[in-house]
Amino acid sequence: MWQALRNELHPKGLEIVTVALDVDAEAARPWIEQTKPNHPSLIDSAHQIDELFGVVNVPNGVWIDEDGVIVRPAEPAWPERDTPPDWQKMADSPDVPEQLRETLKLASNIRIQPKEYLAALRDWVANGKASQYALSPEEVVARSGPRGKAEAEAAARFELGQYLWRSGRQELAPKHWREAHRLQPANWTYKRQAWTLADPFQGPSELYDSCWVNDVRKIGAENYYPPLDLSPARTK
Repeated sequence: MWQALRNELHPKGLEIVTVALDVDAEAARPWIEQTKPNHPSLIDSAHQIDELFGVVNVPNGVWIDEDGVIVRPAEPAWPERDTPPDWQKMADSPDVPEQLRETLKLASNIRIQPKEYLAALRDWVANGKASQYALSPEEVVARSGPRGKAEAEAAARFELGQYLWRSGRQELAPKHWREAHRLQPANWTYKRQAWTLADPFQGPSELYDSCWVNDVRKIGAENYYPPLDLSPARTK
């Protein structure tokens, strides 16, 4: 999907860089090798994208102009599909484990806005700095997520956990990840990473206080991603 968009817009000056957030790089490798992307496709095993750009869920997108300036901060970003994803067909299959079936049914109610997002992206590619969707530095800062003491400590806790995991002391990582979840509960990348390493379906585990299904139920699947703010830039 991103590959097709890159092929469309690269001749007009856009480069797409995809980044997988996986402590275990091997978890992302098959997906990258299967799609054979012709754009940079990276694996961020330390979740530095979270810390540096304010990414709290996937997929998120950040727009960076030709001068290296961020013109839109991290926000939900989707390519458009020609057909529904295969996993939607699995939700009603009796052969799918109950936990996974429940996860898929909730996921089918998640609100996404690919048409709106891609229309804004194409406008930016066509018009550059004159695009109504290109924000000033002040607006980028205003729309970025908070970065207070709790968020900074959550990042440090998550980084310590992933270091312990990769260095072979995996039993010590969950306590730091639990603390990262407590300090920054809206950061789904921290949660999903930890849950996935405990259970491939991100289901209940004795290591963590919650799981994907329970946390999504609390907020409602329709609120899993915040609505896109595509209001015109106020200043240039």
